[in-house]
Amino acid sequence: MADTDPTGPVMDRDEVDRALARLGAEHEAIETSLLALQDHAGRRLLEGARLTGLTEQRWTATEASITLLWTYFDAYSDALRTARHIRARRRWSSREDLVELTELLRGEPVTVAGSATATAHAPTPDAAAAHRLSERYSLAALVDRMNDLYASSLDMVVASDAVWSALPARIDLLAAELQRTSRLAHSVGVRPGEHPAGDDLERITRTLTRLREQVVSDPLAFWKPAEGSSAPGGGKPDTTVYDREARALEDVRREIDAVLTVRQDAEKRIVRLRDVLSRADRTLAEARTARGEVLAKIAATEVPVVSGPPTALQEQLSTAAEYRRHAQWHRLSPLLEALEQKAEDELLRARESLTAVTAPLAVRAELRGRLDAYKAKVARHGLAEDPELVERYEKARRMLWSAPCDLRAADQAVLRYQQAATELLGGSPRVPGRGVPDDRRGPGA
Repeated sequence: MADTDPTGPVMDRDEVDRALARLGAEHEAIETSLLALQDHAGRRLLEGARLTGLTEQRWTATEASITLLWTYFDAYSDALRTARHIRARRRWSSREDLVELTELLRGEPVTVAGSATATAHAPTPDAAAAHRLSERYSLAALVDRMNDLYASSLDMVVASDAVWSALPARIDLLAAELQRTSRLAHSVGVRPGEHPAGDDLERITRTLTRLREQVVSDPLAFWKPAEGSSAPGGGKPDTTVYDREARALEDVRREIDAVLTVRQDAEKRIVRLRDVLSRADRTLAEARTARGEVLAKIAATEVPVVSGPPTALQEQLSTAAEYRRHAQWHRLSPLLEALEQKAEDELLRARESLTAVTAPLAVRAELRGRLDAYKAKVARHGLAEDPELVERYEKARRMLWSAPCDLRAADQAVLRYQQAATELLGGSPRVPGRGVPDDRRGPGA
């Protein structure tokens, strides 16, 4: 209701009745709201909690606001009761009654002691009002004042209750999961100071313990008000710290799962590594034997040196076996991953070494095959007894089947035999380039 000048026109009986009905409805709504606030679970929790920080400050002011609300409500009730009593004197109110009712309903009939406001720590619309001995209000102004105090009090209570309803239970569930993860981590050797995941578990434990204490004692520190919202309790709990630790715990769980996988497959992987390194050793041994054969059978060629067995990898494999025997799975996991890649690289290197060492023998075999292929072609045409061909064939053959074999000279001998055969068969002679790998396509090319 808007304030009116008490010196204005006197209200008639109908205006009085309508005003009393409206004020009665407001009185009933305010009483219902105050009783609901009094019984609110959040308010009861705030009364019994050991508060700190922002929540402690806000609750001190809110308690004062609630006390002041009841003080205002009692004064409002008294004024409304007086107005109803005056109206009930007569069925047809006299002018004196109407004047008195006008003063009650439109004037400032409610006086609240200034000391109540000053000692309540509640927000006041006028800073100077806290130092006055008393304060006068119209019924409409008193309703507005109670609405403001109620909204701010309910906002604080609802926000605290929302944080308490959401975060502690979630923190407890995460802490229980953290305990299970810690026990599992300890069983596979993931411990603080020995594995990064163990250090993470220790840090998450400290953070969650501290977070729960802070949430219980200062819930408003974890409340995010909704932007642009003036409704009491508009906002949501701030779960930033909780969400970060939940993600960190999930990362640790994945790390432990990887360690568990290593524990289950460790023996197979170690056996497979031994097999790969054994094949690499055998391949290198074969390459060393082949190198000696090449040096004995092939002349005027460079044969690459064959390295020794991968002793460093064998030592690391022995270390992996030790880790497995002592159930140090957190150390075994990264070692096996590195060893598997290195072992495959070592086997590939051994095979490449064998290929490089035996390349001269492969060239000699290719030249032998080409020589015999041309001889067979000449024989099919009945020219095998040609003296020039026989001479060139025997010369090339002696070079290829003698030790040590000069591959360059043998290649030239095969080319000369090939040219002579081509000319004798009536084809155009081919003049390939010099060197061993020039033409090895055979007589059917």
